[in-house]
Amino acid sequence: MSKYAAVFAVLLFLASSAASEAQEKPFPMTTVVIDTDHGPHAFRVEVAADDASQQRGLMFRKAMAPDAGMLFDFHRPQMEYFWMKNTVLRLDMIFIRANGTISSIAPNAEPFSTTTIPSLEPVRAVLELNGGRADALGIEPDQTVHNAIFGNALPGQTR
Repeated sequence: MSKYAAVFAVLLFLASSAASEAQEKPFPMTTVVIDTDHGPHAFRVEVAADDASQQRGLMFRKAMAPDAGMLFDFHRPQMEYFWMKNTVLRLDMIFIRANGTISSIAPNAEPFSTTTIPSLEPVRAVLELNGGRADALGIEPDQTVHNAIFGNALPGQTR
């Protein structure tokens, strides 16, 4: 092997290792609490707060705990559009206004679908839960979602 080929092979290995490491980097965690008609319900969720983590989202996940999920924080209200390409799990998408109230819910989004799922108005965040979980817990539009990003975290609620 020539000196150049060896250098190229090392550079290729380092680049693929860095890409793999970036892909496997764990998401930060936070707690969200939703006030339902049956009382508050807490979820321990991963946070996707930058472009790279939002693009990755829950793609390729094969399982998720019942009270787990992912919170997409867009940092300011804006129209949002989601799809399920490369997403194995059926998901409920909860669109949340900047004040922490639920705008709308897209229940049981179909795995692997490229159909666009839009917010109905500008939203600050989207919470993804296991499909059917919102209905099972009585989560509905206009209920309040508590988290530091909405400025309404509950006492003792962890980031």
